[in-house]
Amino acid sequence: MTTSSVWMLGGYQTDFARNLHREGLDFADLTAEAVTQTCAAAGVPASEIGVVHIGNAFGQLFTGQGHLGAMPATVCPDLWGVPATRHEAACASGGTAVLAAMADLRAGNYDVALVLGVELEKTVSGDQAAAYLGAAAWVGHEGQDATYMWPYMFAEMAEEYDRRYGIDDKHLRRIAEVNFGNARLNPNAQTRDWTNLVFEADDTANPIVEGRLRRTDCSQITDGAAGVILVSDRYRREHPDVTPWTEITGWGHASAGLSLTSKFEASRDDEYVLPHLRQTITDALGRARVDLDDLDGVEVHDCFSMSEYLVIDHLGLTAPGQSWEAIETGTIERDGRLPINPSGGLIGGGHPVGASGVRMLLDAASQVSGRAGDLQVDGATTFGTVNFGGSTATCVALVCTTVDD
Repeated sequence: MTTSSVWMLGGYQTDFARNLHREGLDFADLTAEAVTQTCAAAGVPASEIGVVHIGNAFGQLFTGQGHLGAMPATVCPDLWGVPATRHEAACASGGTAVLAAMADLRAGNYDVALVLGVELEKTVSGDQAAAYLGAAAWVGHEGQDATYMWPYMFAEMAEEYDRRYGIDDKHLRRIAEVNFGNARLNPNAQTRDWTNLVFEADDTANPIVEGRLRRTDCSQITDGAAGVILVSDRYRREHPDVTPWTEITGWGHASAGLSLTSKFEASRDDEYVLPHLRQTITDALGRARVDLDDLDGVEVHDCFSMSEYLVIDHLGLTAPGQSWEAIETGTIERDGRLPINPSGGLIGGGHPVGASGVRMLLDAASQVSGRAGDLQVDGATTFGTVNFGGSTATCVALVCTTVDD
């Protein structure tokens, strides 16, 4: 062990198919469930937690409730007096909460950190939810012609790929089909019981939402939470009988300006459409001292099929602009060379915005510890995650590895 290692002892995810508003529940109920069950899964009582980091993007908009850093102590007396902070980075809120906890542990400030991602989005109509989610763009400066901001933005991403490299919509449809298919095996996936899905260019059964993106290209409006317990080297030395689920061996983090157009302009002379996303991924791999070929799978931010399409080439799985090759050859499928989103991802699994980055870490840790059940990738020992917010304005990548007993 090195003095900078961070270990995950266990974690928990709520059922993303639930509608907590219809159940008469709120953030207090969601947080209480996440805290209690995360501690139970990790075998760590709440009284041993030294610090709490919470990812949440849109609490005030969907519920009127801000100041969610104080919610764990509100629902769990053992967390009264424990320092806690809410982190907002749009869809990367969970990822940045993980990074903040890791920094606390590596610095020696604390030995046990609780990381939560929580989001309630079903408190309003779908159209109103889409409008609230638009706050993660550069409001008033982009997307003025959009009916739905984020499908519009990633449809624009598809157009940029088309201008630079060409793109065939059938490859976007196939990404969606794979992820919905994976979600059927996930007992916590929002769409696990959905039937009669159509992935073709059928304007009735699978209508256009924005640009070239159709209904099945889009992730869902979701309620949910995910939590993990992270610990330091010092904790491991003092608890030699405890075997973590995983060691987080690599991380990457980069930010860019809010507007999508500014990102395109900045990358005009670069082979990658989003070089800061590429750097986030290569930083994580470099810190973990692994190559892409060492990964056994990746949980990536497929808020839309187009967002997964761009991650494929930015991972280095294909040459820039050639993501279609990995799709056509089945490379990204469960039995392929590099399974992507065996959980179902955001499209199939659900996307409670502030929780997605934490959920990705939980699924990666479950894979490398052999706890993934029907989602298990055979022989997985090294797994990655790629989480981003807005039009990749904030990017977070992690690498998880198996822990020897």
